[in-house]
Amino acid sequence: MSGTQKSGLVVTAHPGDFVWRAGGAIALHAKLGYRMKIVCLSYGERGESQGAWKQEGMTLEKCKAARRAEAEAAAEVLGAEIEFFDAGDYPLRLTEAMLDRLIDVYREVKPSFVLTHAVADPYNVDHPEASRFAQEARIIAQAAGHKPEQGVSYSAPQVFQFEPHQPEQCGFKPNRILNITEVWETKWKAFEQLPAQKHLWHYYERVALNRGMQGGRNSGKAMTYGEAYQTIFPDAAEVLA
Repeated sequence: MSGTQKSGLVVTAHPGDFVWRAGGAIALHAKLGYRMKIVCLSYGERGESQGAWKQEGMTLEKCKAARRAEAEAAAEVLGAEIEFFDAGDYPLRLTEAMLDRLIDVYREVKPSFVLTHAVADPYNVDHPEASRFAQEARIIAQAAGHKPEQGVSYSAPQVFQFEPHQPEQCGFKPNRILNITEVWETKWKAFEQLPAQKHLWHYYERVALNRGMQGGRNSGKAMTYGEAYQTIFPDAAEVLA
């Protein structure tokens, strides 16, 4: 990575999550020249692979391998790097070694922003656990006394929660709608890399259309497809507008 290249970090519980909820943001920033790094905590081999488990002779290892291949293909379409932690899903079980690695990722990538799950989700406990984990690593990464090295600098970035499946049940109130119209076809191609969840393709197309309409109304600018985000920390600015 060059010294001037900006970057973004995505911390996701399962492969489908980064595609449905943040695929547009990933593709858009990759197109703008950002280094986009995805940390995928699991392969989604239990709870996110309904279609795969209907296949005769399916095993946990076969399912993990198939989902990894799908996630790698989707990340490549979006223009991102991807790293897997293999923490399991349903349940997601994170370790101290994984936390240590994610802290290192923060310091290596130096992201300008972080995308992760909503802090609350009563339908999927893996999601808030991934969000908590992303925030814990972010906090520790800025501690000068953690693996102290001369010349190491790190500034904790803004964290954007991406939209959960049922936002009204998760206390999700978006305050940023990102225009992803120019990369919508790329996001759809990433959808196509996830045949195990084909039942969600058109659902998330409708979500993007709804957010696009809302984004256009709130910005006064044409927007067909959008993604909704909620910031965790206040933004600082010199002027209000």
